[in-house]
Amino acid sequence: MLVPLTNEPRDYEWGSATLIAGLAGRVPTGRPEAEVWFGDHPGDPSVTPDGRTLDVWLAEEGRATGAPEHLPYLLKLLAAASALSIQAHPSQPQAQAGFAREEAAGIPRDADDRIYRDENHKPELIVAVSDEFRALAGLRDLETSRRLVAALGSGARPLAERLLVPDVSLRDVLGWALSSEARDDVRDVIAAAVVATSDEFDDELSVVRTLQQRFPDDPGIVVALLMNLVTLRRGEGMFVPAGVLHAYLEGLGVELMAASDNVLRGGLTPKHVAVEELLVVLDAAPGAASVIQPRVLAPHVGRFDVPVSDFVLDRVTLSDADGELVRPVRGASIVLGTVGAVTVSGSASRAVETVVPGGAVLVTPDENEIILRGDGEVFMAAAGESARSSA
Repeated sequence: MLVPLTNEPRDYEWGSATLIAGLAGRVPTGRPEAEVWFGDHPGDPSVTPDGRTLDVWLAEEGRATGAPEHLPYLLKLLAAASALSIQAHPSQPQAQAGFAREEAAGIPRDADDRIYRDENHKPELIVAVSDEFRALAGLRDLETSRRLVAALGSGARPLAERLLVPDVSLRDVLGWALSSEARDDVRDVIAAAVVATSDEFDDELSVVRTLQQRFPDDPGIVVALLMNLVTLRRGEGMFVPAGVLHAYLEGLGVELMAASDNVLRGGLTPKHVAVEELLVVLDAAPGAASVIQPRVLAPHVGRFDVPVSDFVLDRVTLSDADGELVRPVRGASIVLGTVGAVTVSGSASRAVETVVPGGAVLVTPDENEIILRGDGEVFMAAAGESARSSA
């Protein structure tokens, strides 16, 4: 079966008022539109043409089509006009242990201070759809961070001294920056960064100034000073595994993740910041962000290879001159349009749906194959091998 999916944009305040509307070719509403969710996540399931939410549709009709009761992934359009919170996600064992611990403690799952809302991990893949997509991801190598902090002058001495400690632990540095005892020092470091100039770190300091305007004296700004600033070009992806700090800053992207809502925040947010638990799950090893170029899987098809088996994401680009493209269907898949118009035909049902930018269709496993035609670009999300075998 082919099941068209719709959903309303989520109006988080960091969302763009124009990017999703521009992609879909409609007039902006004037409100921020941050994310559109395509999936059955209970937080905001997609809607099928008959008005049912996708979680209900899967429970009532999915089994007959070979679809699982729950999708192991969540696909999104994400449009950021300003920074999201700095955050990291737990590994699978950490999520299971944390969920059990909070369940036993009787903390309501919707409580503001609840950390583990389910038992799943949440690896993420973001692919730039705008010309550029900017993010902070992972902790920068120590020598470069030392140079950056040295450029801030004497006001940043409390941070500089900690980075110069032999065998320094960035976990300890971040724990200090997020502690109540460091508030005065944090303000001094931020003030120094706001007025500093550096040819080498001009972009990073520009980000700090923007963050200070939005989140005055937030300790997360010091955390951001130690993170990699990443600019993805259109069609490039970035993978964020468990424990890696990240914060999307600006741009439009297609995001695919394991279906989870477990988030540990590290600043740039009015929401609960559980510092001790964040430091437990944190991967404090410095290193470059995991930027991914799609691997050519077949003519017109690029795959974003990720080291997890929860999901796979393919990007398909077609023109009218290319004729038809046949793609296998391995598990319940979602086809999301980003450019032009692409016709999706089911090989078993003979159903036909046209996917336009911002539109999506669920393809059930009983189709076995789909046939794509048209002039445009779509992303095809599906479960990875282990997720399919456990469904």
